[in-house]
Amino acid sequence: MTTLMTIMLQAAKGPATGGSGMGFWIMIIALFAIMYFFMIRPQQKKQKETEKFRKSLQVGQEVISAGGLHGIIRQIDEVENIIILEIAKDVKVRIDRACIYANAASAQQQVDKK
Repeated sequence: MTTLMTIMLQAAKGPATGGSGMGFWIMIIALFAIMYFFMIRPQQKKQKETEKFRKSLQVGQEVISAGGLHGIIRQIDEVENIIILEIAKDVKVRIDRACIYANAASAQQQVDKK
């Protein structure tokens, strides 16, 4: 992003046209507005949804970890932010809460729709 701004500033310092440079500032403001509405805002919205999902996790829920492990939540440690995930019968792994990626049931529904 700073490279783009540097290029635009260098272009503005080009040959003087005798104008006030108002067009340049309007272009810069428009560029920032476009970046905000098409890049920054959707990313922030997705982060909030992911955080809300992770806070709503419950014991017995089927989930998918960031590493691709499918399992059922057996225990949640709120203090250490650790989840005990059962990936097979009597096989349990400790996973950080931030590594839970998706609800397995909703992920399966999305695959079935395709």
